[in-house]
Amino acid sequence: MLARIQDLGAATLTAIGRIGRSSLFLGRLLAGLPLLVKRPGLVIQQLYVIGVLSLVIISVSGVFVGMVLALQGYYTLVDFGAEQSVGTLVALSLTRELGPVVTALLFGGRAGSALTAEIGLMKATDQLSSMEMMAVDPERRVVAPRLLAGFIAMPLLAAIFILLGVGGGYVVATSMLGIDGGAYWSQMQANVSFSDDIANGVIKSLTFGFVATWIAVFEGYDCKPTSEGVSRATTRTVVHTSLAVLGLDFLLTALMFD
Repeated sequence: MLARIQDLGAATLTAIGRIGRSSLFLGRLLAGLPLLVKRPGLVIQQLYVIGVLSLVIISVSGVFVGMVLALQGYYTLVDFGAEQSVGTLVALSLTRELGPVVTALLFGGRAGSALTAEIGLMKATDQLSSMEMMAVDPERRVVAPRLLAGFIAMPLLAAIFILLGVGGGYVVATSMLGIDGGAYWSQMQANVSFSDDIANGVIKSLTFGFVATWIAVFEGYDCKPTSEGVSRATTRTVVHTSLAVLGLDFLLTALMFD
């Protein structure tokens, strides 16, 4: 029993220490962000790596999620004689919840894990130490551009996910379910508002993008400089990002619709 209590205390202290190191790490990164104005090429390069290279999985997932929402929504609404509201169901589900959340989960699995592995390998091969010896701050030169690029890319990817999801739902609704295309769009336009629905989705996307990228770069920078350490850091990135996104989604939803 005493050994278990000691293990629990050690794990708690370790977790508190990681939270403290990550907070200080974030503060240093935020302090270095203004310097990126002089070197926008670093951010643009990371936007390509983080955002453009994630477009395929985001686009394909968005189309299929929209199709599934249209099918599931139709077979639920038809029992109430409201099958013409399929467009509203698809649009609200994507803009409020599924768009930001699913995009963030895919972002963490694809881009977040890649960021952690890249920074972790740079640490394991002493590239970061070499930069310090040349009087180059690796946090501002390597990590800060990735943090800013992830913050910018996430809302754009979520917007693409939502647009393609709505389009996928439209194809299924009109071609398979026999719903009038005009009714699909008119119901959507009448019931989806910018301030209550789209703006909330944008806020969630920005929050998820910031947190997911922060977790990814910190895990890579703080990992043990070994192959096993990089592997474990990559796994932690995916797990912690998923848990953080789902937890923040609940908190933001509760605040927005209180």
